[in-house]
Amino acid sequence: MAKYSPQPLDRVFAALSDPTRRAILARLEAEETATVSELARPLPISLPSVMKHLDVLEDAGLIARRKTGRTVACRLTPAPMEDAMAWLARYQRFWTESLDRLAAVVEEQP
Repeated sequence: MAKYSPQPLDRVFAALSDPTRRAILARLEAEETATVSELARPLPISLPSVMKHLDVLEDAGLIARRKTGRTVACRLTPAPMEDAMAWLARYQRFWTESLDRLAAVVEEQP
């Protein structure tokens, strides 16, 4: 059985709880890398706020940043998300069983 360290998972789930951070991750999923300016452009928040969100994502291990001159590029790092998915998969059977029971009840109704 896999061992999970709660602290990294806590940081991942906390980072994923914010819609702005999820939007940043979605953008990085669509593009291999993006600069901080490119990530900030479509967001309705200030650049310092975007930087704080990037700090949270980096602290959770979900992104990596690389500075080249004055440009900072960001990219996804999959390992923490994979760990979160593995943790969630352990509990998938509970909601799958519930959905199966619900489907059976619905099918019985005229």
